[in-house]
Amino acid sequence: MAKKVIIGSADRPRLVVSRSLNNVYAQIIDDTNGTTLVGMSSLALKKGRGNVKLAEVLGSAVAELAIKKGIKKVVFDRGEHVYHGRIKAVAEGARNKGLEF
Repeated sequence: MAKKVIIGSADRPRLVVSRSLNNVYAQIIDDTNGTTLVGMSSLALKKGRGNVKLAEVLGSAVAELAIKKGIKKVVFDRGEHVYHGRIKAVAEGARNKGLEF
C-alpha cells in the first residue's frame, strides 16, 4: 500500500502528529520554506505520560500557539498512524480551539 504524500504550504501548513510508546508529538510545518512554525510534545506539558487526555491537551496547546502566530487552517498529517486514540485526540483538541483542517 502506497503512502499518500501530504505537503503543506504557507497558506495551509501541515500539522504533523506522531507518537511513541510514551509520548505524543505535534508540529506545524511549512514545506515550501522547510521551516517548523510551531512544535510541542507531551513532554513539554509535564502532566504525565502520553495518554488520550494528554493528547487532547497537546492538540489544544498547539492550536493556541498556531492561532497566536496567525495560522488558522492546516492540513492534517497523521503519517502511518491510524486515526484512532491519541492521534484522533490531538486532532479533536486542535479543532476545539479553532484550528481548521
